[in-house]
Amino acid sequence: MNWLGAMVRFVVSAIVLMLLGYVVPGFSHLTFWSALVAALVIALVGYLIETLVGKSVSPYGRGLVGFLVSAAVIYVAQLVVPGMHVTIIGALIAAFVIGLVDLFIPTAVR
Repeated sequence: MNWLGAMVRFVVSAIVLMLLGYVVPGFSHLTFWSALVAALVIALVGYLIETLVGKSVSPYGRGLVGFLVSAAVIYVAQLVVPGMHVTIIGALIAAFVIGLVDLFIPTAVR
C-alpha cells in the first residue's frame, strides 16, 4: 500500500470515529485531531494483536472473536487518546458500526 492510501484510510477512520460520537451512546465526541490519534492508536494496537496472536483473533478477523477484540481495542484506546471516553457498551456498539462501515467501505487490503 502506498502512503496516499494509508493517509486516506486514517482520515476516513478519523471521520467515522468523529461521527460515532454523535450516534453511539457511551462514545464521546472527538475533535478531528483526537479522532486521528484514536485511529492511529486503534491501528497500532490491532497490528500488535495481529502480530502476536494471528489474523484470526485480530480486530480484522471475522466472526465473534474479531468483533470482541475490536471492541476491546476501542475500549483500550481511550486510555491513550486524550478526550476519548468510551463505555463498554459504547465500545461494542462502535465496533459493530465500524464493522458495518468496513463492510461497505473496506479500509484494509484483503
